[in-house]
Amino acid sequence: MKALVCHEFGPINHLRFGEMKIPTITSEELLIKVSYCGVNFPDTLIVEGKYQFKPELPFVPGGEVSGVVEQVGDKVKDFKPGDKVIAAMGWGGFAEFAVASAHNTFHFHPKDDLKKGSVMLETYGTAMHALKDRAQLSKGEALVVLGAAGGTGTAAVQLGKVLGATVIAVAGSEDKLAFAKDAGADHLINYQNTDLKESLKDHGGVDIVFDPVGGDASEAAFRALKPGGRHLVVGFASGTIPNLPWNLPLLKSASIVGVFWGHFWRNQPEANRKNIEQLLKWLNHHEIDPRITKTFKLSEGIEALNMLKGRKALGKIVLST
Repeated sequence: MKALVCHEFGPINHLRFGEMKIPTITSEELLIKVSYCGVNFPDTLIVEGKYQFKPELPFVPGGEVSGVVEQVGDKVKDFKPGDKVIAAMGWGGFAEFAVASAHNTFHFHPKDDLKKGSVMLETYGTAMHALKDRAQLSKGEALVVLGAAGGTGTAAVQLGKVLGATVIAVAGSEDKLAFAKDAGADHLINYQNTDLKESLKDHGGVDIVFDPVGGDASEAAFRALKPGGRHLVVGFASGTIPNLPWNLPLLKSASIVGVFWGHFWRNQPEANRKNIEQLLKWLNHHEIDPRITKTFKLSEGIEALNMLKGRKALGKIVLST
């Protein structure tokens, strides 16, 4: 099979596109003939050796796919060859065939678009876990989304609206803000030409910060939280981990809440399944709509990853096999 392969941890440009053996499955896994692969920021970190997990070399990056079941393990009861599915895994997705565990594989509606399915787990699954489980967002609360035009940010904007929040989108350019507005944001803030903390306070402060970015914007947003507010730590796309003064959570009676969807789906698969099944219902009913702005060929995976790492992508980008 064709695959994008990492032979050594380091720069994305060191990846190689070539032939690999089709992987084998265990009794509780499925082999999926891949149609599309979602491209996500953790994929860049895994290749560079900066993620929480380090696969054994050589390995294929890629954390989520959509496609058709090719083969099932002996203990897999809910899937059969020919089923249309989406699945997430730590790595292994940027290939013509991928292996996924049955407990993180989901039936996909036959009439729904497999391209959109390929981006439903990492970004929408993360945003759902963050807002529903970790923040326990209530209808009418004010939600600020940093990096609101990115993949996870766009998902948070859309899910915030579905869950009944007033959504304030924060981004660094007018085209990104226009993209976030089209995704459903109620208010827009360009952090490049305004004081983010004061702008958020002008909106009355916020109850929840969804933060996949880190950097200077994190502290500014935290300082605008209302008492009892929750700051969701999703990632550090800016490349900088904030040094937040510890007295701020105390004085504001606010919480810093970690969000690690990978830990959630591995350790609470049934709770995750309920979340994903709800997301798929919303997708089928057009209440959410993944914004895929660029499709690359599998052989162009290096270009796709560099676009994401350079924060040049709006919404989601995918690879097509």
